[in-house]
Amino acid sequence: MAQHHGSHSLEVGGVGAGGVELDDDGHAARTGNLWTCFAHIITAVIGCGVLALSWSVAQLGWVGGPVAMLCFAFVTYLSAFLLSHCYRSPASDDGSLKRQRNYTYMDAVRTHLGEKRTWLCGLFQYLNMYGTAIAYTITTATCLRAIVRANCYHSQGHSAPCGAGGDHLYMLLFGAAQAVLSLIPNFHSMAWLSAVAAVMSFTYATIGLGLGLAKTIENGAIKGSVAGVPMSTAPQKVWRVAQAIGDIAFAYPYTIVLLEIQDTLKSPPPESETMQKGNVLAVLATTFFYLAVGCFGYAAFGNAAPGNLLTGFGFYEPYWLIDFANACIVLHLLGGYQMFSQQIFTFADRSLAARFPNSAFVNKSYAVKVPGAPASWSYSLNLQRLCFRTAYVASTTGLALLFPYFNEVLGVLGAVVFWPLAIYLPVEMYCVQRGVLPWTRTWVALQAFSVVCFVVGTFAFVGSVEGVIRKRLG
Repeated sequence: MAQHHGSHSLEVGGVGAGGVELDDDGHAARTGNLWTCFAHIITAVIGCGVLALSWSVAQLGWVGGPVAMLCFAFVTYLSAFLLSHCYRSPASDDGSLKRQRNYTYMDAVRTHLGEKRTWLCGLFQYLNMYGTAIAYTITTATCLRAIVRANCYHSQGHSAPCGAGGDHLYMLLFGAAQAVLSLIPNFHSMAWLSAVAAVMSFTYATIGLGLGLAKTIENGAIKGSVAGVPMSTAPQKVWRVAQAIGDIAFAYPYTIVLLEIQDTLKSPPPESETMQKGNVLAVLATTFFYLAVGCFGYAAFGNAAPGNLLTGFGFYEPYWLIDFANACIVLHLLGGYQMFSQQIFTFADRSLAARFPNSAFVNKSYAVKVPGAPASWSYSLNLQRLCFRTAYVASTTGLALLFPYFNEVLGVLGAVVFWPLAIYLPVEMYCVQRGVLPWTRTWVALQAFSVVCFVVGTFAFVGSVEGVIRKRLG
């Protein structure tokens, strides 16, 4: 995915050194089209959040579950529609391309809303990335343990005591692997990483869908109820509904990467046109897929739908397929952790270098010979990077060990960034970019949309935090 920093405005494209065709901002000509746009969005959206959807549908029931997913699909589309207009600024009605490009989400916020709200945006973006790293640590551990348990059940029978032992060892192993991967320079920019992530996420989500469908056919009946999982008290039910909404909120929006995807598109036609078509296709495809996974999982297991479709042991056989699906998740998350975390590492490297320009600890690199490597090859070791990145991985692993609750942690993450990043900032930027005046019909409609989403996001956040605290204390 193209990542450029800062905003530029040049009047014309042309040909650069070596005959390379250039766009109007002096960068190599972009070649992305509708289908690459669609592929990038699907890669960004379909992740481990899909595995919690059958649990979410179970909490909300046969009416509330699908309706909630359709509502989030509409909100995601509207948010993406508003944001896609903010790639170029200021607005021009003639479709002219002679306008400043905003390469990233933070660039767009800085251009339209100023420095203060850029800080707000940065805070929530980095918080989301850090939280996702914790969620990935929890998910990987449950998947590794599920592989061990699947093999145990296969060899010793379904009633064998295979569930003993926690996920702690697997979290520590994942943390150790990430500590090593975080020291590989530019690991996140390796082109194959995104391709592997896309293939893996599609594979395990499709296996989850197929197993749910097969189990429903095997049962010969559709399980579940209109009201969803019954709880002993009304407040408990309210909190469960809030967690389910938080999990759906985690699974859907892709606003953080939308402008970076838009920056890969060629023009003409204007990038916003291609992006909007891509948004429609991606939201339709994702919603169909999510509804299928969530509803078939609920139809198969009813109120006993597991929190994570592939690790909750609703399925015992074919054990090799469950092993394979969980291995796909682990491979996806090994790379996914770095794709998020490297952005924090880059930010830390720049900030510390600017703050301490004369510090050898921050700026000096040492050539270290690697045993077994060719004599001419050495690793460039920077002490600040080693310390910061190791401490970062240790902190995400430590928090995952402290709060190893898949559904509740996803709910907190989904809820905390849903309103600020997916709703509030896109609405405000669109109003500035299009010159929408206060108290006009459009302004009132957008503000009402923002307020409703704020209420939903707050409800989901409170319920998910309650779930984390209750499990921790319980």
